[in-house]
Amino acid sequence: MKKGYILDACALIAYFKKEPGFELVLEYFEKANEEEITLFMHKLNLLEVYYGFYRDDGEETAETMLCDASSLPITFVDDLEEPLFHEAGRLKARYDISFADSFALALASVKGEPLVTCDHHDFGAIEHKEALKFSWIR
Repeated sequence: MKKGYILDACALIAYFKKEPGFELVLEYFEKANEEEITLFMHKLNLLEVYYGFYRDDGEETAETMLCDASSLPITFVDDLEEPLFHEAGRLKARYDISFADSFALALASVKGEPLVTCDHHDFGAIEHKEALKFSWIR
C-alpha cells in the first residue's frame, strides 16, 4: 500500500503563496502525481485556505485558488464518520487548537499517516504527547 500524508492548511498556503517550505510541498505533489504517495486533506482545512485567501486577497483570488487546488493530486475528505468525529472531538477538548486543526490531526490519527504542516506553534507540543506523526515543511 502507498504511503499517505495529510495536508494541513498551512502546507497548501505555503505552496500557493510560495512561502518557505513550498518546495517540500511541491515534492509531495510530484510524488503523488507519480503515484508514489497519496495525499489527503479534510475539506474543513481547505475551507481555512479559502477563507484566508478571500479575506486577504478577495473573492476572485480565493475562487482561483479553489479551482487550482481541485487540480492538485489531493483526495479531499468530506466525511464525518464516527472515528474521525470522536478523534476530532477528543483532540479539540484536550488541546488549545482550532476546530479545523482538530480535523487535520484527527484525519492523520485515524489514517495513521503523518500531518504535513509548518504549524509548530499549535502542533509542536502535541507531537510529544500523542502517537501522531508530523512532516514539518519548515
